[in-house]
Amino acid sequence: MQLKPFLLDEWLDAKEHGIEFNLAASTGPSWTLNEILSLGNDEERERFLNQKVVYGRPAGADGLRTAIAEMYGVDADAVQVVTGASEALLILMWLAAEPGANVILPQPGFTTFSALPQSLRLETRHYALRKEDDFRFDVEEIKKLADRNTKLILLNSPHNPTGSTISNAQLDSLHEFTSIRGIQLVSDEVYHPIFHGQATSSAACLPHTTVIHDFSKAFPLSGIRTGWMIEHDHKRRKEYWNARAYFSITNNTAGEFLAELAMRHRDVVLGRTQKAASDNLQHLGRFMAEHQETIGWIPPRGGMTVFPWLVSGEDSHAFCEAAAKRGILLAPGDCFDAPSHFRLGFAAIADKLPEALDRLGEFVRTWSSTHALSA
Repeated sequence: MQLKPFLLDEWLDAKEHGIEFNLAASTGPSWTLNEILSLGNDEERERFLNQKVVYGRPAGADGLRTAIAEMYGVDADAVQVVTGASEALLILMWLAAEPGANVILPQPGFTTFSALPQSLRLETRHYALRKEDDFRFDVEEIKKLADRNTKLILLNSPHNPTGSTISNAQLDSLHEFTSIRGIQLVSDEVYHPIFHGQATSSAACLPHTTVIHDFSKAFPLSGIRTGWMIEHDHKRRKEYWNARAYFSITNNTAGEFLAELAMRHRDVVLGRTQKAASDNLQHLGRFMAEHQETIGWIPPRGGMTVFPWLVSGEDSHAFCEAAAKRGILLAPGDCFDAPSHFRLGFAAIADKLPEALDRLGEFVRTWSSTHALSA
C-alpha cells in the first residue's frame, strides 16, 4: 500500500507559515477559541473548562449529532461523527476496496479523492470539469463511466478547486441512476452552503445518498478536526461505526464541544464565511478584469476558491514560486494535476484581500513584462 506524495500539503507546509498573504488557503475566515466560546453562555463556557478529558463515543457526542441533524432535518441516528472529512473519505474508500471494483471521481479534485482509492488498489475513473465548459458537471459523462463494478460515485459541490456547483436537477438525475444500480452516491459538501448565485440543496434530502461535511471550510474551524457523515442506510452506518472504532475510536471531547457550539450558532458562523466570500469575490472580479491578458478565470458559483490559469499556457509552478517570494501564497496547479492552473482562496484572509490583490497585481505586471521581454 503506497500513498503518492501529497503535493498540496507539502507546498502549504513549506510556505504558508509566516507568509504575509495566504491566498492558497481554501477556508473561510478563521476563529479564535475565545470567539467560539463567546457564542455560548456562562454555563456552557464553565462546562467546557470542567469537562473530563476522556474517550467520547464512536458515533459522536449525542449533543453534536443532534445539532447536526437539526441542520439537515434528519434523525440524529443518521449522523456519524468523524475526524474531519478526511476520515470519512478513508472509511468510504476502505469499505469500497473489493477486487475488481472501481470508483468515479472528479478531475481536477482534492488529492485525497484519488490517492486513497489508488493506494487501496481500487480502479479510479475520472469525469472532467473543463474550463472550456465553465467547469460544469457533466452528468451524462459520469453515467457513462459507471459499470457493474462501480462501488461509488463521488461529487464535490461546491467544488474544490473550481467553485463549480451541481444543480438540483443534475443531483436528482444521478440519485435516480445510482439508486437503480446499487451504486453509492457520495456528496462531499464541505463548502456547502456558501454560494454565489443560485443555491443548491444538500444531497442529504435524498434517501440513497451519503453526505460528508466538516468544520474546516464553510465552518472554518479546522483546528478542532471534526467532521460528519449523513447516512440513511442502517447497514452502512454500522460499517462506518465499526471502521471508525478501528481508525480513530472517537473524536476529542473538547473539539466536539466546540463543534456543537458552532453548529448551534451556525447562522453566525456561516454568515461570517458567506460575507467574507461574497465581499471578496467582488474585489477578485475587478482584479481579474484588470489582468485578463495574463490570467484567465471562471467566476465560482460556490465555495471560497477559484482555479485561474496563465493565459500563456505555461506551467504555473514558477509563477507561484515567484509570487511566494513577494509574500503572496498561491497553490500551483500541479497539486491538482492541472499544471497551467493555480488555486486562489479568497475568503480566509477576510478584509486583507484588497491589500493582497494590490501586491499580487504588482507582481503580475512585473511577471508579464519580464516574460514579454524573454519571449
